[in-house]
Amino acid sequence: MTLQTAPVSTAAKPLKVAVVGAAGYSGAELVSLLLSHPAARVVGLFGSAKREEGGKSQRFSEIFTRFRGRLDLPVLATDIDAIARLEPDAVFLATPHEVSESLAAPLLKVAPCVLDLSAAFRFKDPAAYPAHYGFTHSHPDLLAHAVYGLPELFRSQIRGASLVAVPGCYPTSAILPLAPLARAGAIAAEASGTPRRVIIDSTSGVSGAGRALKQGSLFCEVSLQPYGVFSHRHNPEIDAYANTPTLFTPHLGAYERGILSTIHVDLAPGWDRARIEALYHEAYGDEPFVRRCPAGVWPSIADVRHTNFCDFGWAIDPRQPHMIIASAVDNLVKGAAGQAVQAMNARFGLDERLGLLSCEAAS
Repeated sequence: MTLQTAPVSTAAKPLKVAVVGAAGYSGAELVSLLLSHPAARVVGLFGSAKREEGGKSQRFSEIFTRFRGRLDLPVLATDIDAIARLEPDAVFLATPHEVSESLAAPLLKVAPCVLDLSAAFRFKDPAAYPAHYGFTHSHPDLLAHAVYGLPELFRSQIRGASLVAVPGCYPTSAILPLAPLARAGAIAAEASGTPRRVIIDSTSGVSGAGRALKQGSLFCEVSLQPYGVFSHRHNPEIDAYANTPTLFTPHLGAYERGILSTIHVDLAPGWDRARIEALYHEAYGDEPFVRRCPAGVWPSIADVRHTNFCDFGWAIDPRQPHMIIASAVDNLVKGAAGQAVQAMNARFGLDERLGLLSCEAAS
């Protein structure tokens, strides 16, 4: 397939965008952000499954009543021809992995850019999908063209991309603080020369499990507990894009939204607070959505909830070269919908802050 790479002009009119999977938590968050975006217009909403009552599609404001009077479009059954008739500039896929994998190829024929919030195109190697996601990829040709949608690290590749693989929520919280360290050689090496494995313990709010009815997510059932020990599918994504081996253990938290990751790093010789501060300043000093906490200050979920910020702070043990990093993101914004909007902005040459600095008011 020949992918379109020429950006669409936005000077005369706003971008027309369609959202598939609008009835999920990430889809609703995405719609909320797009409604406050001055250079985007939502032209169509579609479900990852057919949502009809009495033979009639539900309106978005019936599924999420907080949108009454703001957006009353119907959430239609997904149909490529119907999306094509909207002539969208961008299509967002807030859909399960297998659904995104099947929809991306036909959508790329009718839209200049597809931004996928699932993991269907995050790995270049087709073998990663049966190993970590339980399905065989039927469009391996697209994997080479997909761009990982983390603007802070892949901005130049996102510009002009046709297929953007929006990062996962847990990986975002870990990759942003780890990638500069790995790139600079700040992580201690084993005797073999390979970097020493980084330990990551992360806790996410229940919205990270999606909107499907599950007993463990019920109000009276949810509790703090680990899951996916030694087997979570986000571990290889973190390793690939932080470019260092990690041991990642996720936890479910008894709260609505937000991720806090505590990361343990053994430092290579010569790395102290001042040198790491300079490294992070070079990497993120001009980034609008990465906030580095001052010494002695630690991020919290409350500080990033309903925002597109990634906050992180760190300290070094004075007795040995061991660094602890704490990183916080909102799993539905910087970990999903906000990241997708930021990537869309980068893709079409817009100010990346558009639609994102008023997230709390929009939600």
